[in-house]
Amino acid sequence: MTYKSTVIITKEGKWFVARSVELGITTQGKSIEDAKKNLQEAVELYLEDMPRATKNLSKESPLVTSLEVNG
Repeated sequence: MTYKSTVIITKEGKWFVARSVELGITTQGKSIEDAKKNLQEAVELYLEDMPRATKNLSKESPLVTSLEVNG
């Protein structure tokens, strides 16, 4: 089964932090590529350990948008 996840990568200090929006899994790496690779491994392990969770995962991508507020 193929699973798609929305990934947000931010820079925090010297590290890049990658987060799976749907699963709430977070990893880090010294580069964007490392952070993304680490997140892929973490998601694969999560789904391997939680086979029941895969039944509840949405097959559609979530809507990702932004909001601008004047302050």
